[in-house]
Amino acid sequence: MNANTFRAPWGKTLCWMSAFSSVVLTAAVLPAFWVRGPEWVPWALSLPVLLVPGALLFIVRDYTLEPRELLIRRLLWTTHVPLTGLKSASYQPNMMRGSLRLFANGGMFSFTGWYRNRSLGNYRAFVTELKNTVVLRFEKKAVIISPDHPEQFVAEISRCAAQNS
Repeated sequence: MNANTFRAPWGKTLCWMSAFSSVVLTAAVLPAFWVRGPEWVPWALSLPVLLVPGALLFIVRDYTLEPRELLIRRLLWTTHVPLTGLKSASYQPNMMRGSLRLFANGGMFSFTGWYRNRSLGNYRAFVTELKNTVVLRFEKKAVIISPDHPEQFVAEISRCAAQNS
């Protein structure tokens, strides 16, 4: 990893939510077996077999600052967030508290997608640790991430934004 790469550590909440949702999805197979018989097991198994790997794809692995963009590395792809129009970056722990999920994964291997709360309005999240949230405010949008060293990340992205101005 280069000096501008920050890990995306998993917090306790994400660990518990991921384990809990995986167990619930797996347990969903049992009623189909008992109530409908063995012929329903393949249908019931399709739920965890499709949803767990599907959610795994959205894992956030790390954040890399490039001169003009933030790269959010996922399992099989990278999400590019251009830094043009970045108004501010600030470390605001627990910023997702009280948020409403609009179209998002709420804790199965990540907190990713589109959310809404009172202070930010609609925003996009790429979070793995709810206590390390960094808010990036742009002209018309907001993004929340959770790098392993949030204060250092804020200093680095502010430096990158100043160079691009």
